[in-house]
Amino acid sequence: MNIRKEDNKDHKEVFKLIENAFQDEQYTDHKEQFLVERLRNSEAFVPELSLVAEIDDQIVGYVLLIKIKIIDSNSKETSSLALAPVAVLKKYQGMGIGGNLIRKAHEIARELNFGSIILLGHENYYPKFGYQMTKKYGIKLPFDVPDENCMLIELHDNALQNVHGTVEYPAEFYE
Repeated sequence: MNIRKEDNKDHKEVFKLIENAFQDEQYTDHKEQFLVERLRNSEAFVPELSLVAEIDDQIVGYVLLIKIKIIDSNSKETSSLALAPVAVLKKYQGMGIGGNLIRKAHEIARELNFGSIILLGHENYYPKFGYQMTKKYGIKLPFDVPDENCMLIELHDNALQNVHGTVEYPAEFYE
């Protein structure tokens, strides 16, 4: 398996991959592929954090980390990243591809000096990568979802020390 930065020529294949990966998921609007298209054209997009996994020259997985902010009650902003989404073709799921993409994304985000990543996801999947509930940090998402699905990871020790507030996603999340 090869993990590399997504290229413009990959967009159509990634669109289909995301559509395939989420087609049977219950807790989704099945529009993640359109969100990714919008985010690629946003100020929140970091090209180095849009990664594909290939097996035999076929794209089988994708992960995207985008810039977000955590804003406290005094309007103090702390930058962070959101994982949105990680996707693997159905026939390749369960083979560790998603995990490898997540670990590689963490590594690159650390190198780019980002301090944390926040996500909304399966409570039994992400803790094995070091994610913990945002509630523990006094950080919440801007929509009503169960606490156990709101998670974060610090990429550097104490990156979120004295940080609390509400996550602000880019406007493209709401279009």
